Amino acid sequence: MTKRILALAAFVSMAFATPTPASPLAVSGGGSVSLPAYLQCVPYARQVTGVHLFGDAHTWWGQAAGRYARGYAPKVGAVMTFKPHGKMVLGHVAAVSRIVDSRTILLRHANWSIINGRRGQIENDVRAVDVSPNNDWSAVRVWFDPIKSLGSTAWPVQGFIYNAKPQRGAHDLSRTGRTSDPIGQLFAAFMKW
Repeated sequence: MTKRILALAAFVSMAFATPTPASPLAVSGGGSVSLPAYLQCVPYARQVTGVHLFGDAHTWWGQAAGRYARGYAPKVGAVMTFKPHGKMVLGHVAAVSRIVDSRTILLRHANWSIINGRRGQIENDVRAVDVSPNNDWSAVRVWFDPIKSLGSTAWPVQGFIYNAKPQRGAHDLSRTGRTSDPIGQLFAAFMKW
């Protein structure tokens, strides 16, 4: 009887224990999957957003053209795509988990901060602040766990990829609001008049 109680206690403690860094992590947002303890940003962003792009993060913006809607405003569930900058030569992708205000969002991403001396960790609901002069999300500062604050670097952002098909005839807006369709823009202005 004592062996059964000890076995039951061991089972219960394992069932409710938090995963150790060496164990797989369950991730939600498009189904459950076991992910390795060391994780790059790309497979994590793909899993939590359902945006099925592959390759280095800096290629996602171009790959999304014509396949996914893109824009320059954060939306929950969108992928924020970072341009290569400094030592971050492959870019970075992160999922928007919450919009706090016009200049602050929360992100879910992997392999950003060094946590417990290790890279490749998942971070959920960390702050990113728009520091662009025009409030257009072209540059952000992101929470960096080792200093328990926003980092000092203004990271350049390409834009946001939304898990939706692009609208027919729609063109991505530039950060200035201009489209690559000047006739369509004139027509839209006339229809408002």
